[in-house]
Amino acid sequence: MIHVETRVKIPFLWGKAVFRKSNWSQINLIVGPNGSGKTLLAESLARQFKDKGYNVRFIRSERKYTDQMPVLKQNDRIRGKIEKVLSSMFGKSIKFIGDIDGTLIPIVENKAWKVQYMLDDVECHGLREIISLLISLYDTSAGDCLFFDEPELHLHPQFQSFFMNEIRKQTEHSNHRVFFLISHSPFFIDLRTPDDLMGVIACHVNKVPTTIEELSEEDEALFYRFLPRFNTYHKQFFFSDNQIFVEGYTDQQMFTYLLSFISESYNAAGTGVIDVGGKDELGVFCKVCSLLGTEGRIITDLDSLFSGKLREVFCKDSRVLEWMEKQEFKQADFYKQIFSKKELEQPVTLERLILQLERYLVAMGKNLMERTANGKIPPRVSPLIAKLKHLQGKHENAEAIDTYKTVLLQGVTNVEEDLSHILSPEIAKTLPVIKNLAALAFAGAEAARVYILQKGCIEHYYSRNSILYMPISGKDKLFRYELDFIQEAPRKAVRKSYRDLIEILEKCVEK
Repeated sequence: MIHVETRVKIPFLWGKAVFRKSNWSQINLIVGPNGSGKTLLAESLARQFKDKGYNVRFIRSERKYTDQMPVLKQNDRIRGKIEKVLSSMFGKSIKFIGDIDGTLIPIVENKAWKVQYMLDDVECHGLREIISLLISLYDTSAGDCLFFDEPELHLHPQFQSFFMNEIRKQTEHSNHRVFFLISHSPFFIDLRTPDDLMGVIACHVNKVPTTIEELSEEDEALFYRFLPRFNTYHKQFFFSDNQIFVEGYTDQQMFTYLLSFISESYNAAGTGVIDVGGKDELGVFCKVCSLLGTEGRIITDLDSLFSGKLREVFCKDSRVLEWMEKQEFKQADFYKQIFSKKELEQPVTLERLILQLERYLVAMGKNLMERTANGKIPPRVSPLIAKLKHLQGKHENAEAIDTYKTVLLQGVTNVEEDLSHILSPEIAKTLPVIKNLAALAFAGAEAARVYILQKGCIEHYYSRNSILYMPISGKDKLFRYELDFIQEAPRKAVRKSYRDLIEILEKCVEK
């Protein structure tokens, strides 16, 4: 890491707030949506690095490769390297030939068709752009602190990745060169170590930029495991505060289609739905968003309430801690009902509320199974009992499994009145307590912009099929039925059929 104290104020963009950062990577990324002040921030940082003794060069987005031809004329090494690199990249022989006035003319030879032509005459912007970038990069005399504004302009994604790799090579050869890339492209988000993550500055609209100054050992270990699975698709969230993360691809497809059905569709501008590939990955994205200060939204299945990294992260989120402080007075009587005096000597956290919910659910499940072991089971309760028995047969200690507790909570939601007649009077009295605890857990998670699918998972919100309990099989087939309906039905019918899911989306896109 490189230590340079910086301090930036731009009042018309983020009021009285001040951006401060002192720990820098050799490669730093300034990212965010349009209008968030990325270039203004970069210009201020450039001045401050210059004041600290760095030889700074700012390569702007309006750059012209012809302005840098004198470098190639004076430096045979750089010219030869660029000729070799470009010829390999484009499959064409590219040479810089001296003109009669002493200037250099780039000549392209297409060996396949045995023709030569001047680069300026017919070649695309991309080739000219990569020449400009490479000259700036390879010319070590130009500066030891380089700012590239929108290096992705006119470049194919693979050439963006190529240029990022060339920057990495430069940092390997020299540990004193520092690079800043002001970019909208996920192909420049090349994060290989936790230190790379600390080089990211996230800009926001009407809010001071955010960054990570230091990581705990626990976070470092988490990101070492996670970063190799962090693909280009996932990186969209660096460029918008409005991204929505979901567990799987059916969730991603459903919510993406339903985004166009929210009441204020313009609110969804800049919003994408990102499939992260699992519940624990949601926890990692929640952590990254929290550390970077981006307002990521997460929609997750009900079982996330009972285990996994996501629960651990949102329970510790500063927004949740602040929300819990506000509940201390509001929920004082309820806390006295569910905790002993000794237990109340310690602060009530969201984690403790969820643990208490689990205890009530497990006690209810035990009582339910005992009282239905030999008796007649009401038809509405039969699917619940069958699912619980299946889980008990599958798992040695089913009560400890998140799915088991999820099914019990689904049972309280689906057949509370029937359960109140089956359970013992003492346990039946806990049903309202369970519902209240669950409501607090949902609201607490929502304070961190984590929206829990209270019915279970997305299949429980489908309109073409009726599914009561988790887990779900045949998800692909079920999804196709819903998709056919969404694509063919009138807008009003879709909004009515998926009202609950659309309401969740509308919460997600609120600024």
